[in-house]
Amino acid sequence: MDSKFIRNFSIIAHIDHGKSTLADQLLLKSGTITEREFREQILDDLDIERSRGITVKARSVTINYKLNGQNYELNLIDTPGHVDFHYEVNRSLAACEGALLVVDAFQGVQAQTVANAYAAINVNLEIIPVVNKIDLPVIRVDEVLEEVENVLGLDASDALRVSAKTGMNIETVFEAIIKRIPPPAGNPNAPLKALVFDSKYDNYRGVVTYIRIVDGSVKPGDKIKFMRAGISSDVLEVGQFRPEMRACGGLGTGQVGYLLTGIKDLSLVTVGDTVTMAVGGTDQPLPGYLKPKQMVFCGMYPIDATGFETLREELQKLSMNDSSFSFVPETSDALGFGFRCGFLGLLHMEIVQQRLEGEQDMDLIQTAPNVTYEILTRDGQVRTIDNPQDVPDAGVIEEFREPIAHVSFIVPSENVGTIMQLCQDRRGIFKNTEFLGPQRAQIHYELPLSEIVYDMYDKLKSVTRGYGTMDYEVIGFLAADLVKMDILVKGVRVDALSTIVHRSTAERRGRSLVKRLKNEISKHQFEIAIQAAIGSRVIARETISALRKNVTSKCYGGDITRKRKLLQKQKEGKKRMKQFGEVEIPQKAFLTVLESNREDG
Repeated sequence: MDSKFIRNFSIIAHIDHGKSTLADQLLLKSGTITEREFREQILDDLDIERSRGITVKARSVTINYKLNGQNYELNLIDTPGHVDFHYEVNRSLAACEGALLVVDAFQGVQAQTVANAYAAINVNLEIIPVVNKIDLPVIRVDEVLEEVENVLGLDASDALRVSAKTGMNIETVFEAIIKRIPPPAGNPNAPLKALVFDSKYDNYRGVVTYIRIVDGSVKPGDKIKFMRAGISSDVLEVGQFRPEMRACGGLGTGQVGYLLTGIKDLSLVTVGDTVTMAVGGTDQPLPGYLKPKQMVFCGMYPIDATGFETLREELQKLSMNDSSFSFVPETSDALGFGFRCGFLGLLHMEIVQQRLEGEQDMDLIQTAPNVTYEILTRDGQVRTIDNPQDVPDAGVIEEFREPIAHVSFIVPSENVGTIMQLCQDRRGIFKNTEFLGPQRAQIHYELPLSEIVYDMYDKLKSVTRGYGTMDYEVIGFLAADLVKMDILVKGVRVDALSTIVHRSTAERRGRSLVKRLKNEISKHQFEIAIQAAIGSRVIARETISALRKNVTSKCYGGDITRKRKLLQKQKEGKKRMKQFGEVEIPQKAFLTVLESNREDG
């Protein structure tokens, strides 16, 4: 198809403002799917997406639409809305020329609306504001349009007003896409140049590569090369998503689709790579993407030691489909062999864990999460620390640095004071407040990332009764008075329970943690001491008393020395047990670190 009749666009919005519902209606109204095939969230094909009602992965679909007798090919990329998946949004925008910015007709501009709109503006996309949910009984369209102009700086005079749920005014969306979004630029006669914007692994057909053709064309039988990996392969199948995978004769300039090459090695296809012809291809790769920087890490261990290789394979498949997830092998004295996994945020971590347990039926032990830190040593080296076990001795450390994030809150005006107090309690630095109208305000703070990732989102929703939203971006590392807090069980350090905390909160967190561990670890035949320590200094202690059998129960009277003799014998036995006995630590105990942090918050 001639590229002037192609439109590539994305749908961006805050969580629950109707992205996936609008995508459903576009598919239905264009005839891409029939009424019988229609179901809500049709593009959300992961079980976790459907069960939780959120989009986790960006999805592509090709729509054919006729306007004024001319056929157009519209390539839609549906994107996630949660802050943890902002990287998916950026990848999608790089494959488009325009974006539909969906805003709720009642809630108006929210934190992720701002973040996603700026991301689209930064890559020079044509943005079409769409006010959704106009069928609600209570709406404030004029105020919302005013917010779009004042907060985002966009012209809202020709904004679309639709209801994705009922299908009202959906035709105006198609017309705006065709008339206002420019066709893709590119030279159909130039050597093939295609951007890999996503990929997934198929157990039967190998790696499925999602591509956007920038220059040239590709068809089955061509011999192509992945420029970053430097490998060549024959194209076995070329196709588009309608919305299921459907093979076609080839893809031309500006089109979006997929390639099958039979490659089975997950590491050979990387997101952001450039695909060209093996012979006579281009020498200039596309800019690609900045590598996502994981900021939250945790350990994942199979409950059964024999599941190590299976876990490695599943993590490899996940990292293939999600380039913002990383993992490396690690060993724990307490838990054995496992992996240190990196995520963009806590929701991202939760989604990966649930996909492993739900889709792959794996039994895992997951350690409490922690963020990435930097340590400047006395010899001038800067070390990146993503595992508390790697923190060197205090005498080696010149400066301990923690990640700082710029956080934007959009909250009802009445909650401004509460949010400011919440941020002050978490060592936040106030920047400024902007009022978006009489009812809402935007507050900017700089906060340590460790104070955000655990439960800031939950606290925000709680104090604002669900009306507050937030978006954050890591801006750098700052020196702080941080220490490594170890947990000792019966005098032995349990590496999987170590955490990095601020010195001012160390004692409180230590007391909270040992109390929780006392409730989680069952009684043994001997006394167990649970201690929190910074270096060699113990800052908190709880003791689990021994199970006590009444050895004198059969002594009915007689000389008291008989009872004393039995009690002394029991005491010596317990002493031997305490010396050689092993303490069983249940799986739930490893998550008490996270729970105690939430309680302290």
